Amino acid sequence: MADFSDEAEVARAAKRETRTELLARRRSLSGSTRAVAAGRVQAELVALVRRLHPRRMTAYVPVGSEPGGADLPEVLRAALPVDAELLLPVLLPDLDLDWAAYTGPGALIAAGRGIREPAGARLGVAAVADAQLVVVPAVAVDRLGRRLGRGGGSYDRALARVSEATLTVVPLHDGELVEALPAEPHDRLVRAVVTPAGGVRTLDAGPGAAHGVAPHTSAGRTRGE
Repeated sequence: MADFSDEAEVARAAKRETRTELLARRRSLSGSTRAVAAGRVQAELVALVRRLHPRRMTAYVPVGSEPGGADLPEVLRAALPVDAELLLPVLLPDLDLDWAAYTGPGALIAAGRGIREPAGARLGVAAVADAQLVVVPAVAVDRLGRRLGRGGGSYDRALARVSEATLTVVPLHDGELVEALPAEPHDRLVRAVVTPAGGVRTLDAGPGAAHGVAPHTSAGRTRGE
């Protein structure tokens, strides 16, 4: 029987293989397919924001073939109540995430790994704990809420600071909600995904039900499979 270190290496290798395959699939999507997907994902997230009325939420600036489109923060900010905050991540040297308020596309600066970050005052790594809605990037998510990221562990650390009752949602392309993913002990679960064809889907029967988001929803309407 394999020991823990052997099992961990098997999980890491399986993650690398799955990540490589899915990122290659994303890169193969045409520009028009990405644009249509981004519009649908944005519409679903806007409907969710307007339903939940969070006073603080977090998101990020999608890059390359990531679902949601580069203007996702601007779209989400427009959907928030006028006195609400949208925070975006700031990558720290140790790969943890600080946070700063998003005030518009002109206040974004280029950062490492091709990402764009807000230039404003840093609010600290614990700022995410006060968010009522957390939008999280991923390469894939499985039906138990296990998330496959880019491998740096940044969002696992951030999600460890988020209450289990907070709705955490991952934008995905169609086909990236999968049956099962390899996992390690430090991996943090997410509560929901949003896909172009499937809308917002909660992934278990836990605290997410308190947010009034039914499994398989689009703009608050129940969807079928």
